[in-house]
Amino acid sequence: MNTVKPEDTYESFVSQFRNVSFMQSKKWSLVKEGWQSDRLVLKDKEGNVKGAVQLLVKKIPYLRTNFVYAPRGPVCDPHDKETLAKLTDMMKDYAKKKKAFVFRVDPMIPHDDTEAVEILKSLGYSYDVNRSEDYMIQSLKNYVLRINGRTEQEVFDSFHQRWRYKIRTAIKKGVRCEYENTSLDDFYPLMVETGERDHFNIRSKEYYKKLLDAFGDDARLYICYAPDGTPLSGAVVVRYGDRVSYVYGASTVNQRNLMPNYLMQWNMIQWAIESGCTIYDFMGVPHCEDESHPNYGVYRFKKGFNGGVEQYAGEFDYVLSGFKRKLVRFLLGLKGYRKI
Repeated sequence: MNTVKPEDTYESFVSQFRNVSFMQSKKWSLVKEGWQSDRLVLKDKEGNVKGAVQLLVKKIPYLRTNFVYAPRGPVCDPHDKETLAKLTDMMKDYAKKKKAFVFRVDPMIPHDDTEAVEILKSLGYSYDVNRSEDYMIQSLKNYVLRINGRTEQEVFDSFHQRWRYKIRTAIKKGVRCEYENTSLDDFYPLMVETGERDHFNIRSKEYYKKLLDAFGDDARLYICYAPDGTPLSGAVVVRYGDRVSYVYGASTVNQRNLMPNYLMQWNMIQWAIESGCTIYDFMGVPHCEDESHPNYGVYRFKKGFNGGVEQYAGEFDYVLSGFKRKLVRFLLGLKGYRKI
């Protein structure tokens, strides 16, 4: 097999692959400040693409080494050991050139796909099935609504009756849900408020603009407005492959009786249906099994749309230098690198 990496070949293969994440799109690499990126494509002798992967490279300060990461990759048949082996060799060579101490993959394979997990382990990846999701870069569990060719009415009718009532209530009370990628001035204050309320760090306004610009027509910024024009909730969603993904969301505590979040989700689900996608991905629901956890309310909200939790296998590390890995964790563990 030969390796090539023309961008049109890469993007065309990845975007048409079943069960793929927008994080493996070249467009996502344009958003990731502080990371270098590259893409590898594997072809057979006839020129058919067998697999591909986007790699992000993060410099580790002070230590003259790098962390290489394939977010939700590689993209290939997870049961094709030959292809995975060759892609692994390519990633290994690439990581060595980058003086990386490890490269990490977290492909979108189900946690109970023991065949795929064993193949990766047999190729030299280390895997800890008991690793806490708090220390993973991506969420271990996503909440997913499978559309599977259903009409808007069929999908709407599948929602919990209280959720249908709240969507209708928002419409009846005059809430407007619009998408306009230039509405960042309405969205960003909502994000700031949400970050302060729920105690998480938010990105800069420029980051969200960069994301919307990178994905173009495949990204939308939705805003729900009260009848008086006050912004109530907002979300950034990305359409890629066979899914629309709810990437960032925010809302105000004011006028919650207008139920804007329910109407906003319904509008975004409608976009997925109109686009012919098979999946609307609500994204992460960490600790959804623990009703006492602070994140449980997020799961409860998403659950009303009658999808299901999909748990992935998690992260697989190919360690190139165990010594450097220990050093990175020891020296930088208290500075935000606990996930590496």
